[in-house]
Amino acid sequence: MIVLSTVRVKLAVTPPVARVQLTHPPLNVIDVPMMQELQEILAELEARVDVSTIVFEGDSRAFSAGVDVRAHGPEQVSEMLASFHAVIRAIIASRKITIAAVQGACLGGGAELAAVCDVVYTARDAVWGFPEIKLGCYPPVATVALPALVGQKRANELILTGRQISGDEAAAIGLANRSASSDELAGIVQETLEELGALSVAALAHAKKSMYSWDAIHFDKGLARAEKIYLEELINTEDAREGIAAFMERRPPKWIGR
Repeated sequence: MIVLSTVRVKLAVTPPVARVQLTHPPLNVIDVPMMQELQEILAELEARVDVSTIVFEGDSRAFSAGVDVRAHGPEQVSEMLASFHAVIRAIIASRKITIAAVQGACLGGGAELAAVCDVVYTARDAVWGFPEIKLGCYPPVATVALPALVGQKRANELILTGRQISGDEAAAIGLANRSASSDELAGIVQETLEELGALSVAALAHAKKSMYSWDAIHFDKGLARAEKIYLEELINTEDAREGIAAFMERRPPKWIGR
């Protein structure tokens, strides 16, 4: 086994499996430094011929509670979106099979990262959600990918209300493949890893390339448009600034509708 720990991510490689663990306590919030670490790790793993599967995980408290709210401010938002979406694009474009093992909080950008993995297993009591709307923002990756995963109406409800759901409901609507107790989760992941390990790495890579649940070209164009709206329109609204400020100041936001 090869183990590499950066400041916010732990990488453990036992060919053909690589485990990427988010390690930014207390809730594995994804800040820009973590995004950069993930980009570097994913590029390294993509180049390794002895790795066929990547497992993303957090800890019992949180897979990830989302992207750092402070990075949504006008000074950082452009860099944040570019860095985070580079991670998402790397996962989607990867020839490796990606698996998310979700426990605890799986919110916002954390839920987006998990959702774009090829296979997702979740603890029944995990908490999923896309709460960005409550900050006067929206989740760009989810606005593009979620309708293909759970259907347009369910995606609308999750994104427009910011409602949180359990791991059981995430599995029921197609956001995850299966839900199980936290104690059973590791066993389910291992079972899948053993099944994949008996198969042709080349066949898996080509099958993944040809069968994505949404058209890769549509996703790339859709995400570019979502980024453009976010940076050129949304972030300039007074409500977006108010929502972020209210969160940081731990007070209810005062919306003015512009």
